[in-house]
Amino acid sequence: MFKRSPLIALTLSLACPSALAAYPERPITWVIPSPPGDGSDSIGRLLADKVGRALGQTIVIQNRPGAGGVIGSEAVANAKPDGYTMIVGNAGSHGINAAIYSKLRYDVVKSFEPVGLFCTAANVLAVRQDLPVSNVEEFVAYVKNSKISLNYASGGIGSSAHLSAELFKSLADLPLVHIPYRGATPAVQAVLSDEVVTMIGNLPPWLGQIKSGKAKALAVTTRERVPELPDVPTLAETYPEFETVAWFGLLAPAGTPRQIIERVNKEVNLALASTEIEQRLKAVSCEPARATPQDFAARILSDVNRWKKLAQEKNIKAD
Repeated sequence: MFKRSPLIALTLSLACPSALAAYPERPITWVIPSPPGDGSDSIGRLLADKVGRALGQTIVIQNRPGAGGVIGSEAVANAKPDGYTMIVGNAGSHGINAAIYSKLRYDVVKSFEPVGLFCTAANVLAVRQDLPVSNVEEFVAYVKNSKISLNYASGGIGSSAHLSAELFKSLADLPLVHIPYRGATPAVQAVLSDEVVTMIGNLPPWLGQIKSGKAKALAVTTRERVPELPDVPTLAETYPEFETVAWFGLLAPAGTPRQIIERVNKEVNLALASTEIEQRLKAVSCEPARATPQDFAARILSDVNRWKKLAQEKNIKAD
């Protein structure tokens, strides 16, 4: 919850000052709202190891995939706000879901306290290596001239891959059909095995496939080209209105004491400042993004407002 009652915060602080000072006294759980192997999982595990060592406690990773991040998010929204359960959220789970779900049993904004932003990444329009196209224009023509219905993959309804593809479909007037999978890893495999024709997915899970020659990147979704794929154009070079950016970060249940939020934020930012973490994040094309909890909250609100506008304009719903 981005705006917490001062009375609640004061009550929590006065009720257990020694407990706050001693935090953490036992292992902490970070929920990943997606399966092992996708961006949230690999980045969350990397930061969990470094931050856990700094805090002097083990951070246990718990994968709770399903419904585009809804299952894991609901579990954390209902968890005790004591700093021992947090979630590694992303642009889908804590941005897009607010736009496309009308019956969530939690509020994407009010049910969470932003703790720290980890990194930001481009999405990439990827296809299998043997698809007979070499750029965005050829791909658009290929889809429009196909005599059969073609599908695209995402890591689930409400994921950034889903909404990015819907925006692309709208701008290019493409008849692609959405096929949601349970996370990025099976969605990537669906493209490689020719179950679907494409995916606009987070770059980290795709980079290895592209570098190894198993897939090819037709475009990235940021305004500028990315250093890891300098010869790959942006979608904005063909469709100037297009831009989507993935992010990964840590959030706690609403009501978590401010001292805990600030303590963990400090350790997250120190981890991101280390050469080791910076290099490992950049190796998977995720740019370290140190931020205050307030700055992270502002990014989430901006995403929510943007995706709500798009979802209303294109009548995109998940329920």
